[in-house]
Amino acid sequence: MNSNSENAFLAGPRSRWKEFLFSLDVLFQFIKGFRNLHFVGPCITIFGSARFSKEDVYYQVTEELATLLGKQGFAIMTGGGPGIMEAANKGAKNAGALSLGCNIELPFEQKPNPFLDRMVNIRYFFVRKELLRKYSSGFVIMPGGLGTLDEFFEVITLIQTGKMKNFPVVVMGLEYHEQLMRYFESLIQEATVGATDFQHILFTDDMTKAVEHIRSFAEKTPDKNVDGNSPLWILGERKIARKSN
Repeated sequence: MNSNSENAFLAGPRSRWKEFLFSLDVLFQFIKGFRNLHFVGPCITIFGSARFSKEDVYYQVTEELATLLGKQGFAIMTGGGPGIMEAANKGAKNAGALSLGCNIELPFEQKPNPFLDRMVNIRYFFVRKELLRKYSSGFVIMPGGLGTLDEFFEVITLIQTGKMKNFPVVVMGLEYHEQLMRYFESLIQEATVGATDFQHILFTDDMTKAVEHIRSFAEKTPDKNVDGNSPLWILGERKIARKSN
């Protein structure tokens, strides 16, 4: 199915046959994600802008935080591209942790960064988002743009509505996210959300507090590591070797 298939789907109703074919393609994208990510074990996904250079402070903070999380036994997953994603995957490598990329296929293709143990390309945003949540034990939100905010708001909505439990979210960069924090405070003041709706979220610049926040929730959550299961050859699965710290 060509790269315009999602555009055509979002444009409105089509023939039943075209909708059926699109549904099959979505199913195949999920299966592709399942067989590539099924054995990642405890994993933290780090989001942020692809536009930060190696000299930027946010790049350096991301690399250090990913290293700390990797040393705690977490695999690190990103979108697999440059900027914050590269920094996170580099940090995982520094810690000897598993370094993963779950990329979205776009017309302006981004090259995968050189710090990945495994990369999976997904065609549709909504499939990619579900895979990132399914195989993650928590999210770290670094400074970024619309894509980063999209992931952030969707996951906190799922937490608020009880669809996800014991899922920690760390937002790094107090100065960068100052207006976002004020917006959340205004929502609480207007009573459109409750104060407890944000209990899973930690806004901080302190990496030690960030790691502790993630660990405190991870300890309440059943281990997602399914290494005891055997890969199914019929699905083309490969077991992912866990890194030693």
